[in-house]
Order: sequence, then C-alpha cells, then structure tokens
Amino acid sequence: MKEAWIMVTTISLRRQVGVIAAFAYILGLTALCWAGSPAGVPALDAFSQNKRLGKGVNVLSSDPIWRDRQKARFQEKHFRLIKEASFDHIRVNLHPFRNTGMGADYKIRAEWFETLDWIVQQALANRLIAILDLHEFREMGRDPEGNRERFLAAWQQIAERYQKASDDVFFEILNEPSEKLTSELWNVLLREALDKTRLSNPRRTVIVGPTSYNKIKDLDQLSLPDEDRNLIVTVHYYNPFPFTHQGAYWTSLKDKTGVLWNGTPKEQQAIINDFDKAQAWCQKHRRPLYLGEFGAYDKAETDSRVRWTSFVVQQARQRDWSWAWWQFDSDFILYDMQQDHWVEPIRAALMQ
Repeated sequence: MKEAWIMVTTISLRRQVGVIAAFAYILGLTALCWAGSPAGVPALDAFSQNKRLGKGVNVLSSDPIWRDRQKARFQEKHFRLIKEASFDHIRVNLHPFRNTGMGADYKIRAEWFETLDWIVQQALANRLIAILDLHEFREMGRDPEGNRERFLAAWQQIAERYQKASDDVFFEILNEPSEKLTSELWNVLLREALDKTRLSNPRRTVIVGPTSYNKIKDLDQLSLPDEDRNLIVTVHYYNPFPFTHQGAYWTSLKDKTGVLWNGTPKEQQAIINDFDKAQAWCQKHRRPLYLGEFGAYDKAETDSRVRWTSFVVQQARQRDWSWAWWQFDSDFILYDMQQDHWVEPIRAALMQ
C-alpha cells in the first residue's frame, strides 16, 4: 500500500512539474513576443517589417491635392498602377506646416486629415504599405527650436489619428534633418517625437534617419533609444551629386549637364564603399536599413540614369535594404502624368 502511494505521489509530482514547465515555456514565449515593446504590448520585428517594405516610391510631395482635392494630379488609379508595377509601398511626403495645414494653435485642419485619410485608405485597399513621412525638413532646419512645439504637436495629432490603423502604416519622424538641426539637437528631438508617438502607438514601426539630409556619413552621429527595437533607420543617396543633380534648377548645377555615369569599376566602387559603411553601422547597432530616397534628375542622359539606378538597386538588394525611388511625378519622375504612362527605362531599371 505504501509503495502504491509513493508511485501515485511520484506520478502526481511529475504531472505538476510538467504543467509548471509548460507554463514556464508559455511565459518565456510571451516574454519574447513582448520584449522591446516600449509600452508593454506585443512588439513587431523591425527586420521583418523592413523586408515587407520592399520596393517603394515617394508620392504627393508637391501635388495640389493638399490645397484642393479637385485639383489633384494623383488619382485613385495611380495606387492601382503602382501596385500592378510590383511596388510594395508608398512614402507619403507630408507638409502640414504649409498650405495652411496647421493653424496658429498648431491644430491640423480637418480637411488636411481627410485628404490623408483617403490616401491611407487607398494605399491599404491596394495592398500597399503607407509610410507617413513628415517632410517639413526646411522649416525644421531653419529654426528647429522655434518649430519644436509645432513639430511635436503634429506628431501627437498624426499618431492619435492613426493609432488604430493596421501595421501596414509606418511613421517617419522627419525627412532629412539638416542645417541648424544639428546631430546634438536631433538626437534629443527625435526622442521627444518618439515619446509622443509611442503614447498612442506603442507597436507602430517608426523610421528615423541621420542629419545632413539623411546622409550615410552622419550615421555615426545618430543616437537611438536602445530599448526601442521597432525602429528602421533610413538614409538617402544621391552620389555622385554632380551626376544625379545636373541641371537641377534649385542647385548650383542648374546650368551644367552632360555628366555621364558609365558604371566603370571606379564609379561602382564608390557606391559600394558608401553602402558598405552604412551596412557596417546597421550591423553594429542591429538596425534594419531603408533607402528612403535615391534618384537621378531628368536632365541626365537616360542611359546613364538607367545604369546608375540599376546598380544602386542591385547593391541595396544584396544588403537586404528596402528602398523608395524619388519620386513618382514632378521631378526625377517615374510616371509621366501628362502622357499618362510610366517612364519605362527607369521603371524597368528599378524592377530588374
């Protein structure tokens, strides 16, 4: 009888240990799933999110849609065309500071938000990820301290507006911090903006980049909160500048054209060196990288633009970077709005 009692007790203990072990295993999985989440909600994996971003294009930077929906160049059909061309996302360039988007009280107008709502809805309906990119880099660069409250107010409102949106909506804190917005100031300001967004969007994937117009050389000066792992780092690439911006009216190269990019070993190696530097930084800091802008201006020779574009895309792909071409229309164009068709050599170079 004693032996039977010992056997029953042993079996019972084993079952209890098994239950405890299983419970501990479940707790472990839960802890892994919730690790790195700023507000204690299941975290997204930034590397997986970056892979989903894949191939993209910048849209709506200078479209009159923000002033008057009836005058919009970008129409519903363009979302479908972008998806059919095998793009995975759009980077929506937002300018709430201008076009009376924000009032004196820093409140974003209802009409502005209604336009953005339509853009986000159309993107998601066409299975495109939408990056909401605050593109007010000029105002922030000229007077970062004077625009601080307006900047933070914009993010608080945008974040609250889209706090229930799907994980296919990403936030980008600020396009190309530059000029008076130094690395020291930017590292403080980006944390303040992150705090604003995380209050209502603790699991939202957020994109942030370095100063000097998101140049690779400033990555070493970028400081991110280590506890927030749902961040994607972005850089922009327009090297060699005399080639990519030849004839651009807003630069000192406005009267210079005829610069070629032949894809010589020396020309290719310059891009490889730049990209290797960015890749080394990302590996050191365990962050995924998004090439948020790259392009060659329309005044450059088409064959050179195609060679340069193809090589940049190839190098990005080899490093598992996501990317977005600058831009859909206006300048550096990928789509000819007047003729209503793709600029086929560039589209083909991107989708090689």
